[in-house]
Amino acid sequence: MTMTTSDSGSVDTVLSVDAIANEAAALIENRPGVEALDKLVAGETAVRIDNLRAGYGRLEILHDFNLRAGKGQALCLIGPNGAGKSTVLHALYGFTRIYRGTIHASDTDITGLSANRKLKRVGIAYVLQDNSVFPDMSVEENLFMGGYLLNSRDQAKAAADHVLERYPRLKERRRHKAGVLSGGERRILEISRALIMDPGILLIDEPSIGLEPRYIDMVFELLDDLKKIEGKTIVMVEQNARKGLRFADIGYVLVSGQLVMAGSGDQVLNDPSVGRLFLGG
Repeated sequence: MTMTTSDSGSVDTVLSVDAIANEAAALIENRPGVEALDKLVAGETAVRIDNLRAGYGRLEILHDFNLRAGKGQALCLIGPNGAGKSTVLHALYGFTRIYRGTIHASDTDITGLSANRKLKRVGIAYVLQDNSVFPDMSVEENLFMGGYLLNSRDQAKAAADHVLERYPRLKERRRHKAGVLSGGERRILEISRALIMDPGILLIDEPSIGLEPRYIDMVFELLDDLKKIEGKTIVMVEQNARKGLRFADIGYVLVSGQLVMAGSGDQVLNDPSVGRLFLGG
């Protein structure tokens, strides 16, 4: 461990690579059991992962991973790059190879279901990290794309109208091409499009990435409404760990494809180890 003086005159602690590795190893050694995870669930369990081993091709990323989130709760995954955070979302949605373990939505085993069947059968929607709007389509047409599994265009239009009524900012721009929207408005459009099928579970990868602070607040206000008012369960990865953990009911820390810490969002945010390793002290 070394001490450095910043331009402002304050003294910052800088952990060496070896110190970080040793502290991370200690966290792995004391990782939480499923009993501790169960205690963090309020009410009915909406999402459950048991002893999951998953990855891509022959590359296993997640090792005996467990997860629990209740209906109407938000769970935020944090950890270093390469820890497997996005792979958890991919496994839940059906983008990975499952080597072992199970995934349940409520009481339904969804381990082997395709992404489309998960969306239509148990209501799991995924908001990707990358910009996924269709820039040459209007806002309204982008929303229609979220209803591609509905039985008719009329159903998709009715669902889009319902979403637009809830979000006046998008309604005002319904005829505008999505490409002219600001980054924050595009992010709200992506989340709104995921709501067309009225999912109960939202998987969201890096909701604040690339956004100005005012739009970050706007996006999190939207997510908070979805959680508190509509009872959506949210499982998210957030690079702004402080923002994500303050919002979340449950915080998980991943290291090397393993869950090493779990607690309420505030507990994880205020843990000294998390501060040193992932929040800059």
